[in-house]
Amino acid sequence: MNLSEDHGPPSETSESNLTPRTESKEDDSVLSYEAVGADEGTYLSAREAPFYESQAAPQPHVLQVPWGWLDLLLLGCAFIGITVATILGMVIWGASRNWTSSDKMSFVVLDQLVVSVVILGYLAAQMRLRFNRPFWRTLGWRSIHIDKTPSLVAYLGLIFSGFLLSILVQLGSVAVGTKGKLPIEAFFQDRRAALLLMLMSVLLAPLFEETIFRGYIYPVVARSFGVTTGIIATGTLFGLLHAQQLWGGWDQIGLLILVGIVFTWLRAVTKTVLASYLVHLSYNSFLFFAFLFTSHGLRSLPSGP
Repeated sequence: MNLSEDHGPPSETSESNLTPRTESKEDDSVLSYEAVGADEGTYLSAREAPFYESQAAPQPHVLQVPWGWLDLLLLGCAFIGITVATILGMVIWGASRNWTSSDKMSFVVLDQLVVSVVILGYLAAQMRLRFNRPFWRTLGWRSIHIDKTPSLVAYLGLIFSGFLLSILVQLGSVAVGTKGKLPIEAFFQDRRAALLLMLMSVLLAPLFEETIFRGYIYPVVARSFGVTTGIIATGTLFGLLHAQQLWGGWDQIGLLILVGIVFTWLRAVTKTVLASYLVHLSYNSFLFFAFLFTSHGLRSLPSGP
């Protein structure tokens, strides 16, 4: 037999080279594949870019959202427009009524409720109709995976962290003091307004604010200017948009900006809005359970100035 005889071309690439491989974490999986190029015989690959890579490199998949700065501008316009519309509607509706102080404070809380629900509806419609994407997952709501940490421990740790953060912030607020009454304190001098504010702050506010700030705003800022800037800018915006409640308490506003930065940092390192939501929820819950305790179940409210 002639050993130099040409036995023909090598066998075709096996089908396994074309088989997709999926990372083990179900909720944060990124499809990774390798296949032989048809013409050049080179390997093509698509993988998730590391979280720490520079802006010149491909962005992490959690920042690859289909909206941009124009959409943020439209959201801001929608927020202002809906707020003005609800205020005008309530004013017209109550024009023939004698508004008490309790009525006015309750109206402010209900106005925030209406605006929050409408804005969430606006985003849901945008995700489905414009982007054809699932609402919650596209906005960063994924289950929590922390290396070598059982899921239950991770969830309980975040809840405990919210309680601890709330205690530290309250101690800091007491330490720096205030020069006068803060606007938000008026809500706790009326039983109905206090109850509505507590329900709003526990049941809806964390869900709405985390979806807007950490789910919708943060990815665009971080994608444009980097993760660190995204964390600081989003947290600062979060604190400043609460400034009207704490007007005059500049140290308290600064503390709330720090809280916003912590929330955004958690969202960045865990790559899920659920982490910042749990801390936010437990943070607010501790504040209002503490108030319920000190007010003896809203039976002993602080007096006005």
